[in-house]
Amino acid sequence: MAGMIDAQLQELGIELPVAAAPVANYVPFIITGNLVFVSGQIPFVDGEIQYPGRLGDDVSVEDGQKAARLCGLNIIAQVKAACGGDLDRVSQVIKLGGFVNGTPDFTDQALVINGTSDLMFEVFQDKGKHARAAVGCVALPLGAAVEVDAVFEIS
Repeated sequence: MAGMIDAQLQELGIELPVAAAPVANYVPFIITGNLVFVSGQIPFVDGEIQYPGRLGDDVSVEDGQKAARLCGLNIIAQVKAACGGDLDRVSQVIKLGGFVNGTPDFTDQALVINGTSDLMFEVFQDKGKHARAAVGCVALPLGAAVEVDAVFEIS
C-alpha cells in the first residue's frame, strides 16, 4: 500500500528518480537524531546534467527554475532512501540551501530556487514549508546552473 506522500506524488504525476550515487568523496545524506542532511543535489537526469550554464548568460530564469525543480526531485529521492522508502516519515522540510551559478549582475537567485521550494510545498503540503537561502556563485560542479542541499526532520 502506497503511503500518503507516494499517493501525492502519483496524483501530481511525479516519478522520483533513483537516488544518485555521489560523484566525489562524500555521502548523499547523513542522519543524526531525527534530522536528515542531504548533500547538494544538481539537476541530474539519468546520469546526465540538465540545464548546464550560467543564469544571466546562457540559462533563463525559467530554465533555472526547472533545474532547481530537478534538484528538488533528487533531494526527495535521497530522503526516500534515507527513510527506507517511506516518505511518510518526513515530519518537516526544515531548510533548503540554493546555489545559483550566475553572472556577477544576476540577482534573481530567489526566483530560481523557487523551483525547489514550490516542489516541496506541492509534495509535502504544510510540512514542505521551510527556511531557505538562495545565493549566487561563480561556478558549480560539472557546470550545473543550480545546486540545492536540504535538511529534513523525520520520525
